[in-house]
Amino acid sequence: MPGDSSRTLAPRAFARTGVWPNAALAEHHGAAVAQALARRLAEAMAARQLSAKRLALDAGVNRQTIANVLAGSTWPDLLTIASLELALDADLWPGRRP
Repeated sequence: MPGDSSRTLAPRAFARTGVWPNAALAEHHGAAVAQALARRLAEAMAARQLSAKRLALDAGVNRQTIANVLAGSTWPDLLTIASLELALDADLWPGRRP
């Protein structure tokens, strides 16, 4: 990955079949991590019955950023992930092998 242009593409651009975040992906570890994170975020929000708007207020994260992470249209940064984890009291980072 170093030196390639894959960061210019959104994570969902690596979907080969299906719909994000449940699509089968091309071999790209970063996209797999972003996909697993989006799934965990959606599950945590559903379990707590939180809208993106409410979570945005609780986490201090822009609502559109949350929507973009869920849609796979952006690479979430560490501060965003940390803020969401704190607000949700949930682990979103999928670990070494999502």
